[in-house]
Amino acid sequence: MVDLDGRAAIVTGASRGIGRAIALRLASAGALVVAGARRDHAEPVVREIEAAGGTAIAVALDVTETASIAGMAQTALDRFGRIDVLVNNAGIVRDQLLLRMKPEEWDAVISTNLTAAFACCRAALRPMLKQRSGRIVNIGSIVGRTGNPGQANYAASKAGLEGFTRSLALEVASRGITANVVAPGMIETDMTAALDERAQEALGGRIPMGRLGTADEVAAAVCFLASDDASYITGQVVGVNGGMYL
Repeated sequence: MVDLDGRAAIVTGASRGIGRAIALRLASAGALVVAGARRDHAEPVVREIEAAGGTAIAVALDVTETASIAGMAQTALDRFGRIDVLVNNAGIVRDQLLLRMKPEEWDAVISTNLTAAFACCRAALRPMLKQRSGRIVNIGSIVGRTGNPGQANYAASKAGLEGFTRSLALEVASRGITANVVAPGMIETDMTAALDERAQEALGGRIPMGRLGTADEVAAAVCFLASDDASYITGQVVGVNGGMYL
């Protein structure tokens, strides 16, 4: 079993779906979790972690605001004295065909999905460099590898995240810090749950394993990459997609 006892871990977009599952999984492995989400939306997952005997704090976070990100990092340091793990999970979609896509729809997705990861990494790296240890896991997407009609902005943000992560991995490897991407495929979320049975069956038919993945399966990959067991893995993209993209 993965052991993260006493490690301080920041998770952005931690209020629901994959982010919530990651926060819970890290806490169950012993991590001290800083759950970041808009307004007070991370409070429920913090209560859930505490009810299970774990330690977590909620931070109101706007990943498009540098001051908000700096405040999150400082809160982690004030409370736990270190930052060992950063999971950049916060993300949005603004789907539209390219010719109909407004510049603000492009900018919003790039800012939230890619620029925010850059800003969060900058904030977390300073203590990691002093510690000469750290784990950065960025949540990508199968769409960053395959593309998808109507998601040029989203695909660009996730493809950019892969190049960013590889470059970062090369810069910090000598300091004992790893940086990797977990790229989910079709995962059971609020969005897919809203689809009718025929649509869900059609999605499952495109996946060699014949089913959608779960948020817990994505969280398990993140938890592994955050652990000492993954100390020699960096600059990689780990697909959690049931064979949909090989």
